[in-house]
Amino acid sequence: MNASTATRPPAKAPHAHSSAWAADLLRTQIASGELLPGSKLSEQALAQSLGLSRNTLRESFALLDSELIVTRIPNRGVFVASPNAADVREIYAVRRTVEPACLAWGPELDAAALDSIIDTARAALLAGNVAAMADANQAFHRELVRTSGSELLQELMGRVLARMRLVFHAMSDAPDFHSHYVEQNATLVGMLKAGQRAEAAQTLREYLDMAEAELLGHITEHSTPE
Repeated sequence: MNASTATRPPAKAPHAHSSAWAADLLRTQIASGELLPGSKLSEQALAQSLGLSRNTLRESFALLDSELIVTRIPNRGVFVASPNAADVREIYAVRRTVEPACLAWGPELDAAALDSIIDTARAALLAGNVAAMADANQAFHRELVRTSGSELLQELMGRVLARMRLVFHAMSDAPDFHSHYVEQNATLVGMLKAGQRAEAAQTLREYLDMAEAELLGHITEHSTPE
């Protein structure tokens, strides 16, 4: 999908902080899977559709480049990033630090919201809808971080989830990757309901270790010349 068709902003960019606004919009579209790894972002088309100057859009690209969500290649343009093994390790280093802490101590825990996400994930699993399972998984981990009550942590998680979505695309030929995490997420919610927050946090750390190892194994296997 190209950038000009993927970008459908709800309104023109506000004059204040418009480069940050555009970066957030593009980050959200990457996190939702609307913009895929390797997609070229047309500066002219995006500037026109977002109502921004090209200089302002370049500021947005610079911000996303600093977050490793896009890659700027001289004389070629700006592309949605394609994460490698080092990116996976960095992502999971952040996730292992932030998410278990939110499980253990987040003051705004909403078990009902997590239950609703689990229901959506189970329906996607029954339907064999891999994309919907990935969406539900993203929503589950976003909700975990929302329990912190910290806007700064939620902003950080938005960046991490955008990069995670790019990693998920590397698993497109392993459709069962998401399926075994549906019930693991449900197990975490059960522990939270039982008041076992510290135990849930430890379980999540182990779960993230397992997911990282699976992703790294897959990337290594597919990057090794035959």
